[in-house]
Amino acid sequence: MIPFISQLPESEQIIWIAALNQALPDETIVGSADMTLADKKQCQLAIVANPNPEHLAGFENLIWLHSIWAGVEYLMTTLAESPIEIVRLIDPMLSQTMAEAVLAWSLYLHRDMPRYAKQQSNKYWLQHQYLPASERRIGILGLGELGQESAKQLKQNGFNVMGWSRNEKSLANITTYSGEHGLAEMLTQSDILVCLLPLTPVTKGLINQQLLAKLPKGSAVINFARGAIINTDDLLNALNSQHINHAVLDVFEHEPLSENSELWQHPDITILPHISAPTNLNSACKIVAKNIIQFRQSGQLPVCVDKKTGY
Repeated sequence: MIPFISQLPESEQIIWIAALNQALPDETIVGSADMTLADKKQCQLAIVANPNPEHLAGFENLIWLHSIWAGVEYLMTTLAESPIEIVRLIDPMLSQTMAEAVLAWSLYLHRDMPRYAKQQSNKYWLQHQYLPASERRIGILGLGELGQESAKQLKQNGFNVMGWSRNEKSLANITTYSGEHGLAEMLTQSDILVCLLPLTPVTKGLINQQLLAKLPKGSAVINFARGAIINTDDLLNALNSQHINHAVLDVFEHEPLSENSELWQHPDITILPHISAPTNLNSACKIVAKNIIQFRQSGQLPVCVDKKTGY
């Protein structure tokens, strides 16, 4: 018996449990609320979606958790001192979906869509000079699975693409940077900065006044990572001073975004309701099932998150 532990609405939990049972016909996946204390003590693993730490009580013999999300920063915080290993979802379909979003909103900025939308609202007819994609420099913060696929997609569409990661990486036909010096160098060349970093103690508040000041005047920012990576006040100041031309924000420190947030009405911010890369139910269940079957057969865990680095 494998528990499904989450804070999802009950209707969504039912859908996930049914899909997981279909993908794992030799297992029985049930909601944790439907398990007895004796059942819980027999469990070595659980499938989770940002579970409330209190809901893990009673699962005394858990060895590992398999998240159905790619982001696991909540689990990193709540289980920092726990011996329980955490496996995050690594789904090629998720990477492709994110790359599609990065391309779409990079094109949105590249082709001056925010400027033309303002002109339309003022009934103002004016054509602006076109810049070839090869001359538009896009810097990507984070070169994990999502960042690498996004970089490739942008490159295939003719953009001048760069990428930064904490540790040195190499990508074909894409300039890569690492470390503090590399970050500063990439920032000075980025007309569009795309954030795809995991949220960790190191990246929290990373996009602040000092970082934004290194970007060229008139550049733009896309955040498809986590809201807490951006210092919102510093971003607003950079937009209001016109050092940053536009920001596309899909993630926020508190979601849903409060109706009282000043971000909603800012003329140089595009708000999205966390839709850049939704988890695909079918592909996620297949990946979770494959990892669990391998664990049952070999006793070996899938690749686990490093609790020191947070990814």
